[in-house]
Amino acid sequence: MDVDENSDDKRRTFAVNRVNTEEHHADDDVEDERPGSPDERCGTPNQMSPLHSDTPTHPSLSYSTFRSLRQMTREALPRLDHYRNLASIVRSPGNIGQRPTLDDLHQPPLDKDFYDDEDYEQMLVKQRSVHDEPQGLDNKFGWIKGVFVRCLLNIWGVILFLRLSWVTGQAGILQGMAIVTCGNVVTTISALSMSAISTNGQIKGGGTYYMISRSLGPEFGGAIGLIFSLANAIAASMYIVGFCESMNDLLATFDVKIFDGGVNDVRLVGSITLVALTAICIIGMEWEARAQIVLLMVLLVAILDFVIGAFVGPLTDEEIAKGFVGLNGTVLVENLYPDYRKDDVGQDMSFFGVFSVFFPACTGILAGANISGDLKDPSSAIPKGTLLAIFLTYISYLLFVLLCGAVAVRDATGNITHVADWSFANCTGDTVCEYGLQNSSQVMELISIFGPLIYAGCFAATISSALASLVSAPKVFQALCKDKLYPYIEFFGKGYGKNDEPYRGFVLAFFIILIFTLIARLDAIAPIITNFFLAAYALINFSTFHASMQKVPGWRPTFKFYNKWLSLVGGLMCTAIMFLIQWWTALLTVLIIVLLYVIVSYRKPDVNWGSSTQAQTYSLALNSVTALSNVEEHIKTYRPQVLVLTGAPSSRPPLIHFANAITKNMSLLIAGQCLVEQQSKRIRSHLTLDANRWLSSHKIRAFYSLADGPSMELAARTLMANVGLGKLHPNTILMGYKTNWQNCPFDELNSYFKIIHYAFDMHLAVGILRVEGGLDYSTVIETIRQNGEAPDPTPLSATNPGGNDTNPGFQASYHPSSTSLATSYAPDDEPSGGGLGLKLGKKKKEIQYTNPGGEVVAPQIVDAMLRFTRKQPKGNIDVWWLFDDGGLTLLIPYILTTRSNWSQCSLRVFCLANKKDDLASEQLKMAELLCKFRIDFSDVVMIPDVQKKPREESVNEFNTLISKFEVIPEGENEEVERENKEGCITESELVALREKTNRHIRLRELLLQHSKQASLVVMTLPMPVVGTVSAPLYMAWLETLTKDMPPFLLLRGNQSSVLTFYS
Repeated sequence: MDVDENSDDKRRTFAVNRVNTEEHHADDDVEDERPGSPDERCGTPNQMSPLHSDTPTHPSLSYSTFRSLRQMTREALPRLDHYRNLASIVRSPGNIGQRPTLDDLHQPPLDKDFYDDEDYEQMLVKQRSVHDEPQGLDNKFGWIKGVFVRCLLNIWGVILFLRLSWVTGQAGILQGMAIVTCGNVVTTISALSMSAISTNGQIKGGGTYYMISRSLGPEFGGAIGLIFSLANAIAASMYIVGFCESMNDLLATFDVKIFDGGVNDVRLVGSITLVALTAICIIGMEWEARAQIVLLMVLLVAILDFVIGAFVGPLTDEEIAKGFVGLNGTVLVENLYPDYRKDDVGQDMSFFGVFSVFFPACTGILAGANISGDLKDPSSAIPKGTLLAIFLTYISYLLFVLLCGAVAVRDATGNITHVADWSFANCTGDTVCEYGLQNSSQVMELISIFGPLIYAGCFAATISSALASLVSAPKVFQALCKDKLYPYIEFFGKGYGKNDEPYRGFVLAFFIILIFTLIARLDAIAPIITNFFLAAYALINFSTFHASMQKVPGWRPTFKFYNKWLSLVGGLMCTAIMFLIQWWTALLTVLIIVLLYVIVSYRKPDVNWGSSTQAQTYSLALNSVTALSNVEEHIKTYRPQVLVLTGAPSSRPPLIHFANAITKNMSLLIAGQCLVEQQSKRIRSHLTLDANRWLSSHKIRAFYSLADGPSMELAARTLMANVGLGKLHPNTILMGYKTNWQNCPFDELNSYFKIIHYAFDMHLAVGILRVEGGLDYSTVIETIRQNGEAPDPTPLSATNPGGNDTNPGFQASYHPSSTSLATSYAPDDEPSGGGLGLKLGKKKKEIQYTNPGGEVVAPQIVDAMLRFTRKQPKGNIDVWWLFDDGGLTLLIPYILTTRSNWSQCSLRVFCLANKKDDLASEQLKMAELLCKFRIDFSDVVMIPDVQKKPREESVNEFNTLISKFEVIPEGENEEVERENKEGCITESELVALREKTNRHIRLRELLLQHSKQASLVVMTLPMPVVGTVSAPLYMAWLETLTKDMPPFLLLRGNQSSVLTFYS
């Protein structure tokens, strides 16, 4: 097909070309399948250039053929709806028209056919009904009405009419213009940053809070959202007080007052005004928008009235006596420079003091962004409307400062008799000057050609700004409440009507505004909100800088006129100005933000917004791991990095809790699960999610890794070889003791034995933990009760097949059921916390343990399951450091004693004596070695008679232990017999290893003699020499050492030093 190059329509960037077909119908247009309003699309129909063809349209381009294409393939065509929601990737068979998953394409279900015509038509109707008619679309605003007008009305606010002349009198024309410029530089940079954020994706309701929270994360977003909501509410009170002051001045011209013509009148009129404005907002946003247009017209007429009056000059001597002298070069020169004086409360003014009073005039730039949820296209409207409003108001403010300084004097008596000799400006001695730039807030009314219009303009400016702030505060607060970042505020997140109006938020804002309105002093309110707005601007700028620095592919703002370094400068300027204005209020603002940040950080809300802080975490981790890879290892920096073979972490709590006691806040911990059968991505994802949630809820800082393979030992080997990254890889394997080794199939026993060999082959340390009652609690289910409610039946631990300790750390296969694939937590479940959690709004949770039948588990079982999470009673950790393995057998117990749960336990070290007749010397040498290692110990015991022949009953007990395994007599067919009878112990093996066997039997007698009452026993793990000892005999050794003993850890280092006495 040829493109018609003579078409008058110019294509916009990203415009989508329509295809002309002979069978084209409006309802059947493929483009009409795209949900959303025309403004949401990249190109509207009248902006798209059609494609023409010199040949008849080919039938294959018809709509009906597009429909048949959908029937011919499971693939989905690119659609806007597929990217509208991050969770849109769902299983296609159950969600017609959605993008199919990879499993749907790679392994399509056999019982589901392609969609027929009826299904497809129903899908189209459903999609159009859901997306093509968004709620409240007719009431949403464009960039002029929604952003430009609101920003103008807020920036041309109460400061323009009541305080700009005072700013000129205090700072002079030059510094007055500098103040205006400084404020607008800050707002312009902030607006550029805000434009970048607002064009980096679709903006929803919440305005500034939404942008900061989605950019910097919930911690900063929640803090600034709460402060910004409060700042808007306080700003509304400031505008209302400004309106009341202007009303009092107007009434004073007629000698009318309600009470005292001062503070009490402001309070009464302000309260009535607040009620009226709140009623307008509650009626609806459309009425509020209409009122804004009318107010803008009045405001423009008042500004024009002031400009004309300045050029016309004074019309009466009374105006001259009050300080309005018209355009005058002498007055212009006198007013060029500052004349800082005390304010009404006696505080000395300075450049930044005056700036703090003026700066609220610049805060109106967020008026449009604050109602982002009510804009048709926020990404386009916010940059366009905000920047244009800043430019126009900046020029106007410079002009107003220049005109005020050129036509009015700083002080005037108001006495007409002083006009003739020009002494009305002489305020020395006892002469009191009530007029002039420094003394009167009605200078603009005096300069104007028709004074009442200035009052009307002031009323319009204050009322419009108050309306905008009154609308912004509840909407920002509503968005914050819906995200559930803070406790006890969810009540105010409920919306009403098709536009989701925050009526509850309006009520809350009403009372907050009322409180500050009763202060009734404009100059006291303005500095309060200045710091809050500056903090918001600083974070907006920092958000843009931070997102740009992370170089995340998702950071693709369509607004290109920003610079990350300029945003950083803007953020620093905002922070500096905060402290220059008033250091203690700035410090208070920072402390409030930090406190709110800590609250959100502690609560850990279940949100994932893809913030730049997440990207920074990734970047820092990547850089750190890369840098660590280039650092040569040293004994002094050795840390036990543990791969604990737990299976599903929730199925063996004692094993993972013990491993966590070793690595907590110190080193790497990885929970590994091995599966025999290959699992699908869906099941692997579920297992990973379930494991990570369990680890997080139990406050265990660990990673979870899953491996499947043709056999259990190969899956474990895969974990050992591949888990970790760079230097962050395991150097120690911790596994549970196999209690059923005597009854399990030989293949299962041999797999367990091979895993130990594989670990040593890879030069990894090996630890085997045995506790009374076993480690496997996979049949115990945790349930949660919140605030006395019925238990949540959802299991917190995945149910593993086999409730006994048949194969700790491993699982033959995973067969998901509808129960096991259920999400382990309700959507609003939170990790359990302590007393502080209750104060911060966390629900009190009671954990109950039940079996699959729903019966409550006995307390003794629960106590055994959680044995390593409680405080251990005062006792001993007996370390049987039999052979030098590099010191790991000594280091691990020492690390345990540094933990709070084991702090009351002391180390007793048992070592083998080389000579019986020199025990004292060897004991002294060992104690000296431990002191050099800086290992605290309570006693050193030397064992002199380990080679002593064990008692007959002990030998008989061992023989009974191995009697279940047939001992093959020596003969020519021994190898043949072994192949036929797997899992047997040969007579030659027993003879060759008799001394070792006797030593282990003797060690058991010594263990029973010395360590039966210990809190924990740590002993050097016997080395299984390859090709020498069989799996049954080796397990018999371990059984002999650990049977009927306290918690027992068999540990063997990799023969590399992990201890040193050098500094």
